[in-house]
Formats: sequence, structure tokens, C-alpha cells
Amino acid sequence: LSSEVSGALNPAQQVVKIVHEELVAVLGGETARLTLAKTPPTVILLAGLQGAGKTTLAGKLALHLRNEGHAPLLVAADLQRPNAVDQLQVVGAQAGVPVFAPEPGNGVGDPVAVTRAARAHAEAKLHDIVIVDTAGRLAVDADLMKQLRDVRDAARPDNILLVIDAMIGQDAVRTAQEFQDGVGFDAVVLTKLDGDARGGAALSVVSVTGRPIMYASVGEKLTEFEAFHPDRMASRILDMGDVLTLIEQAEKAFDAEQAERMARKVSAGEDFSLDDFLEQMQAVKKMGSLGKILGMLPGMGDMKAQLDQVDDRELDRVAAIIQSMTPAERQDPKILNGSRRTRIANGSGATVSDVNNLIERFSAAQKMMKQMGKGGMPGMPGMPGMPGMGGSKKAKGRMAKSGKPAKGKSRSGNPAKRAAAPESIEAESATAPAFDVSQLPPELKNLLN
Repeated sequence: LSSEVSGALNPAQQVVKIVHEELVAVLGGETARLTLAKTPPTVILLAGLQGAGKTTLAGKLALHLRNEGHAPLLVAADLQRPNAVDQLQVVGAQAGVPVFAPEPGNGVGDPVAVTRAARAHAEAKLHDIVIVDTAGRLAVDADLMKQLRDVRDAARPDNILLVIDAMIGQDAVRTAQEFQDGVGFDAVVLTKLDGDARGGAALSVVSVTGRPIMYASVGEKLTEFEAFHPDRMASRILDMGDVLTLIEQAEKAFDAEQAERMARKVSAGEDFSLDDFLEQMQAVKKMGSLGKILGMLPGMGDMKAQLDQVDDRELDRVAAIIQSMTPAERQDPKILNGSRRTRIANGSGATVSDVNNLIERFSAAQKMMKQMGKGGMPGMPGMPGMPGMGGSKKAKGRMAKSGKPAKGKSRSGNPAKRAAAPESIEAESATAPAFDVSQLPPELKNLLN
């Protein structure tokens, strides 16, 4: 109401724009940052219900801060839950971060004394960040809250982060409210945001408590952890994609020198080899699951069924096939005759049909790279393990009319005849309209290629 209507947007886009802006405001508007102490160490206290994933999150946060150039120390102050101290030591070893654990736990030791000693230990060992893992509460209990307040007073934290399981839905609001009344906290960290929960808890917690969400855990691996950006979460909720996070992940996974070398190769019109194909594929694999990567693209919400079918093991199978080839075969796949293909299939545990499919997909990618070198931007060829991606214009046109996947022409067994009709490769793989990559920024075009 009373909003200026933009001449550049149609009414539907105007409504989405308004809802997006309101969602960003509800989610906190600005990206929350840690408060760093003027005199190190900066102390971060993690609180939350038992089972929310605090111990694993402590390792993720420590690794995240270590990658930002800090020297974190993990403190095992959860002395109640069985094997909590051992779990933190395992997670710390995986993250490459030291753990301060003077007590064995399992009901033995005083968490207040451990927390107090941790600060002195951090100062002596020159750690600039201290992350205190506290005992989870089975339910909000007055005695347990008092213990947490005592730990808080001993730690003198610069940041108290409440860890909430995004999957518990609206119970997150009650939990946050009671922790705010009992102990107080500065920001929220959401765990298990990689499930079906898409921000309901996030919207509610921020609205009710007035505290921002600072970080989000988006997977099981220690690296699947990111700063919480309200504008990006709003885009995910509205199925507008999260291209910025995708670009950030690509920048982490792709070696800059490797990307520049590939760009020079494409612009010079050099042949894109199977070694290059393998190198690019392994970089994509570092970014996480294919389904999650593709899910960050705008408009992919309607393709949830196809995204759920993405098989990440396909990348491993393709890698095995390529690694079963000789260097000469990788450089020039045209020399792959029937006996060579049989040898490669046997060596990689695949079938000859799998090898043939890979060569066809690679040929389409090689053709696309040549067109890119000339300044063109063709449609995406079918991606491995991704049903319904790619396809030629003819195939898409036929599908649009019939509503069914286009059937490719019967393929000749003669390789020369097949080479004379390359469009048949794309037509056969077409089962849904291709995503329009021409609208994406250059970094993402390179990633998708």
C-alpha cells in the first residue's frame, strides 16, 4: 500500500520485490558480525538444548575462524554428556584446532573452573579466540540455567551464541525466549539448515527475540558452515536462488591460477582435453553435493524432484573412467576405438556404454568451449547425474508442444555418421527446458561449464 510502482517491473515482480525487502528486514537486515575484544582473547560461549549440534558446530566455527586468519582454542566445558569431551577432541583434530580439556567429563569436573582456567591458557599460548562448548540442556531447567550463568560469569564472553536446530520449527521460538530470559545471548546460530527447513525458525527467532542470526550450518562436513546473510536467506525462501553464496563457494573451491589457465586456453581456441574436464569436475566436487549447488540457482524450486535424484557418485564414476585412460587418450579421445573403450571400461569398473556416454558428453562440452572461445554462449549440455538438464532448441521446442520428453533420432552405429549429426546427442538428453545461463555473471558461466 502507498508503495511507488516501478515502471521496470510488472505487478507480480513488484509484489515479489516488496515481499523480499520485508523478509530481509524481518531477518535482521544487516549481516551480523562477531564482537572482537580490544585485548585478546575474544571469548565465544555456545549455549543451547542438548542435541542441537553444539559440539560439531564448535569445530565448524573454529575452522571458519582459523581460515579467516585467527588462532582459535576449543574449550571442553561440557562435562555432563557421555563422551562429549572425546567428541570435541575428535572434531578439534579434524579442524586442526587445539582443544583445552583438563577434565575427562562424563560427570567428572567443574565446568566453571575449566572455563576460568581456559582464559589463562589461551593468553599463555597466544590464542586470540576462545570457543567454549557448554553442556546442553535436556529441557529448560532452573538449576541447569544457574550453572550456565556461572559458566558465563567465569568466561566473561564477548559473544554468547545460542545454537538452535532449524528442524524443530516453532519450538525454536520458545527455546530462544527462555534462554534470553535465563542467560541472555547476542546472536543465534542455526544448525541443520540443509534439511527441508527453509527459514521458518529463522524468521520467528529474529522477530521474537530481536537478536540476529550470525551463522548457519548447512551440511554435515566441517566446511559446510557459512555466515548468515538475511538477503540471501530471503532469496532462498522465495526460490530466487543464492548466486552470491554459490560464487563464494566457487572462489574457495577453484584455484585462481587454474581458472586463469583455463580461461586463456578457451580464449586461444585450444582444445579442451579430458584432463581439463577432470580438473574442473574435481573442483566442482569440492563445493559439495551437486544437488545443493544446482539448488542455489534461481528458479530451481520447481525442479526439486530432479535435484533429489542427482547422484554425486556419478562424478566418482566419471573420474574413474578418465583415470583409466592413457595420457594420449585423454588428450585425443578420437583415438578411442572399440578395444580401447573395452579396456577402459574393465579398468574402471564401468560398462562400454558408460564410456561411450562420457565421450559424447565430453564432445558436447568441448564443442561448447570452442564456441565460447569465439564469443558465443551456447546452452548447457546434459550434466552428469542430472536428469532434465540441457538439450537443443529443437528438442525443447518439440517438448513444449507435446509436453513429453523429445525422442532423439535413431543413432547410427557408424561414428562418422554420428559425428555428422552432433545435434542428436543433445536431443537425446533433453527431458526438460534448459536453464538460461546467458543471464549469469562470467564467474558462474565458467563454473557451470
